Amino acid sequence: MRTTAILLLAGACLSSAAIAAPAPDVTAPIKQFLDGFNTGHTKSAFAAYAGGDVAIIDEFAPHAWIGAKAPQQWAAEYNRHAAATGVIDGIVKYGKPTRTEIGAAHAYVIIPTLYTYNEKGKPMAEEGQMAYALDATKAGWKIRGWTWTGVKPHPAK
Repeated sequence: MRTTAILLLAGACLSSAAIAAPAPDVTAPIKQFLDGFNTGHTKSAFAAYAGGDVAIIDEFAPHAWIGAKAPQQWAAEYNRHAAATGVIDGIVKYGKPTRTEIGAAHAYVIIPTLYTYNEKGKPMAEEGQMAYALDATKAGWKIRGWTWTGVKPHPAK
């Protein structure tokens, strides 16, 4: 009897491990946002965000956008800032996450980035990192907020 119970318990443990779902890809909305930014597909980029309030921290004024329309307000201010400073062809290259924390309903991801662009005809670069907070939603993982941090812009090599 005891041997049977142990075998049943071991079988149940093995079965649970075998049918466990793969880890969710919390980077999917991050890639969707950045790829949308890089290609100018704002509809796709905005779809990567969670509903409700979103928080964005970036290097250009006013530096913080918070609220349900934060992504759209950030994008509009990015475009104004780029036009005022002569920035064109902005691209964010990104690498694999250097840190990922996944809970049942929330996740935190840091990715290395390289922002390249032309400023008044001069190729520029900024190495940095982006930290993302994500929420698990019925539609999958969505961005709740992000921050950019990086070095001062410098001529690209």
